[in-house]
Amino acid sequence: MPDADDVDALPGLELLRPAVIEVARETGASVTAVYLLPPDEPVLRLAVLGGIPWDFARPWARVALETASPASDAVRERRLVWVGGPEELARRYPRLALVVPYHFTMAAASLTTGTDTWGGLVLQWPGSHPPQLSRRERDVVTDGCHRLALLLREAAVDGRAIRAGPEPLMLPAVRPRTAGAAEAQAAVDFAERIPGGCCSLDVDGRIAFVSTGGAELLGAGIADLLGAKPWEALFWLDDPVAEDSYRAAVLSREPMSFTALRPPDRWLSFRLDPDASGVSVHITPTPSAHTRAPAVDPPRPHPESPATTGRAVTLYHLMHLAATLTEAVGVRDVVEQVADQLLPAFGAGALALMTAEEGRLRIIGYRGYTADLMHRFDAAPLTSSTPAVRALTSGVPAFFAGFAELKRAYPPAVLQDGMSSWAFLPLITSGRPVGSLVLAYDQPHPFPPDERAVLTSTAGLIAQALDRARLYDTKHDLVHNLQAGLLPHTLPDVPGLEVAARYLPATRGMDIGGDFYDFIHLDPTTAAAAIGDVQGHNVDAAALMGQVRTAVHATAGAPPGEVLTRTNRLLTDLDPGLFTSCLYAHIDLAAHRVRLASAGHPPPLLRHPDGSADILPVPPGLLLGIDPDAHYPSAEIPLAPGSVLVLYTDGLVEAPGEDIGDAIDGLAHVLTRDHSVGMNALADTLVRHARRSAPRSDDIALLLIHRIREGFPATDRVTT
Repeated sequence: MPDADDVDALPGLELLRPAVIEVARETGASVTAVYLLPPDEPVLRLAVLGGIPWDFARPWARVALETASPASDAVRERRLVWVGGPEELARRYPRLALVVPYHFTMAAASLTTGTDTWGGLVLQWPGSHPPQLSRRERDVVTDGCHRLALLLREAAVDGRAIRAGPEPLMLPAVRPRTAGAAEAQAAVDFAERIPGGCCSLDVDGRIAFVSTGGAELLGAGIADLLGAKPWEALFWLDDPVAEDSYRAAVLSREPMSFTALRPPDRWLSFRLDPDASGVSVHITPTPSAHTRAPAVDPPRPHPESPATTGRAVTLYHLMHLAATLTEAVGVRDVVEQVADQLLPAFGAGALALMTAEEGRLRIIGYRGYTADLMHRFDAAPLTSSTPAVRALTSGVPAFFAGFAELKRAYPPAVLQDGMSSWAFLPLITSGRPVGSLVLAYDQPHPFPPDERAVLTSTAGLIAQALDRARLYDTKHDLVHNLQAGLLPHTLPDVPGLEVAARYLPATRGMDIGGDFYDFIHLDPTTAAAAIGDVQGHNVDAAALMGQVRTAVHATAGAPPGEVLTRTNRLLTDLDPGLFTSCLYAHIDLAAHRVRLASAGHPPPLLRHPDGSADILPVPPGLLLGIDPDAHYPSAEIPLAPGSVLVLYTDGLVEAPGEDIGDAIDGLAHVLTRDHSVGMNALADTLVRHARRSAPRSDDIALLLIHRIREGFPATDRVTT
């Protein structure tokens, strides 16, 4: 069940509905989607959807910013992305083209205000659309994105930030007109007179109307067909061809047709004509001699259990899972992708993913279960007799169509999750078990042999991805702990100054960054601060960062230009092959002044006591490590009580496609309008702005120094 925050997301999303509908109407787009970018996660979340069923879009409910897709590229690069047809889609986005090989065109654009990025808008047109956007369409998309971004910004400023819910807000189907009762009956009469038979599928693919002739051709009663999907109500249509034809019609908005054999020997032809409200299906008998129908299995009895997910849906989700797992990086990525794809693929209600750690089976991710229940099952000893442990230790999957079966196999078992059927799958890679996967169904599920085979092979695919992800996470933690160990653990407490520091590693990647900062208490009235960035993202960069920080610390107290000159000579003597930017500040509390020198580092900012902010004009010297004779001039700036000095690395302001000068101006604007109490809160504000303004791929180091007014105690004197 969604929590209160998820439920509260819907009213905010309703504010976006009119603007999204207007863009769709003005551009003639057949599919519309709005993605929102959370402030604390580099992932786009689907928030608003129109034109296709939610099940179609479920694989793209979450789109990582670093993946190659039209939406993520548009948001990451803050531009409009246009895909003019299936060939261009296959060339630029082969993974997407593999999963949706249909004829359509697509545009994606970012939702931005100033330097803030709120998400993206995705529009799709039928394959008949020209291969380029018209000027008018482009203008409508641009204006619509601007309007949506303003709505998102206003809501955030008012403290009502709009978030994506667990499922998107679904836009209503656009109909040319509606019919009254008499006209509706006339439409039924018209349909009854059509040769053969016909039916109408709603936007979710369920039969909303079927003519008498259509029901007779399908061999089922009208009451049994209404409200059901054809491939679920009719076992002989549970074939990928039928459902894929429907999917192709909906996504391409083009007519589709296929033939199918109704046992024992009657061939039927189906023509699908789609629009925004659903699909019209014309059904006619056709002689087998004029068709090229695939071979089919002999008739089998209609299953008594509830209809399962169609085979086309299963294949669709499994193809997407296989493609996305190749790009999954950490364990969290694998868990999210497995949960997003596996539940709809097999119609399951819940899953739990577990790995063996220190003699226990640890739950590393779940979906559809409560946290309390997972806590009860977590950390089961590998010596315990449970289905999940047995699947791991034996390497043999277990399937239970009902609790009675499970109870016979495991007499101590107690029904705790309220489910009806379970699959316990071992996760094995290279002959080595790494964990278990539990799939649970809220209705009785028979697990036919072919499904058991698919589930078992899918578990192997997941095991390989999970093994890679665990190795990645281990190395990732190791390298970033190493880097954190090279930074100061605490900062000295200097009377008259309030200091806050932040270091945030890059959102992705195994590389160690070279960002560093330091704050040094020299004597009762002076202090020094340094911040810098070593070129590269590897162990060499981290090692050099430690040497630079040590060199600066050792010469602190000398004039700023001299500190950088000595450090530069050391680096050129070491000849590491890497260059370093650095900014050094000497703070004189008695004189209320600060002297600064820069070695190719981004300029510091100063917020004055009146709240205004300036970019300080520090002469930019040469990067450290290039020329042993480089000279580093300094600048002296007043530091009045109440002032805040902001030192940062380029990761705070640099983003693809954005001018760094504009980004620094934007940071100064945020500094001006911020009214946070204390440097700790201000540091959080600046980091949030950086994450909101654009996706970041570099480390961030930030050092704030507040000259306290006399009589005003610091809220957070020293924080890191």
